[in-house]
Amino acid sequence: MIQFNLLPAVKLEFVRARRNKRLTLLGAGTVSAVSLLILVLLFVSVQFQAKHSSDLTKDIKTQSKKLKETEDISSILTIQNQLNSLSTLHASKPEAARVFDYLKQVTPAGVTIANVEVDFEASTIKIKGSAPTISAVNTYVDTLKFTTYKVADDDSKQGNAFSEVVLGTIGTNGTDGTIGYDLSFKFESTIFSNVSAVALTVPNQVTTRSQLDKPNALFDSQGAQ
Repeated sequence: MIQFNLLPAVKLEFVRARRNKRLTLLGAGTVSAVSLLILVLLFVSVQFQAKHSSDLTKDIKTQSKKLKETEDISSILTIQNQLNSLSTLHASKPEAARVFDYLKQVTPAGVTIANVEVDFEASTIKIKGSAPTISAVNTYVDTLKFTTYKVADDDSKQGNAFSEVVLGTIGTNGTDGTIGYDLSFKFESTIFSNVSAVALTVPNQVTTRSQLDKPNALFDSQGAQ
């Protein structure tokens, strides 16, 4: 089939220009509509935020007025602050009951304890008691020096449980011939933490100034670990 273009070139250019004009106007109209929609949305958002801010300001003023009119508000707030700090205070409270378990583990068999003073603020313990021999007292001292601790599930928290172990007065009791002693030493505060499980390890063998190679020979089966 043969087609003949009967329109002159000028007419074709005019038709093509009019079509481009319509497309341009349509595109501009679409962009304008979208821009107008965005502007309306922004305006509504700003108005909403302004109203929300205004409502919050009114609520704050209302609640502040109620608080000011509340009797003994200062006392109530003080009590509230104290209640909020209870959890922190509880976490910092030492697990004092562990003293008895620890002393049972590190005290050699035959050595008795008559008096214990624990100062959790200074992290110190003072012990007075008696032992069957001076060697038993020396074993007690050296065992304290070499006892270690470890926090359960945390290998980074471990080390010597006790330090600065000092043997004070020592002498024979006149009544039964036993050796009276008094000890003072510092402890690592972590071993009394009430938020962690702690295990002590009593040494199986230590070298001491009393030249005792195996102090655990003086321990009962329950005291040594």
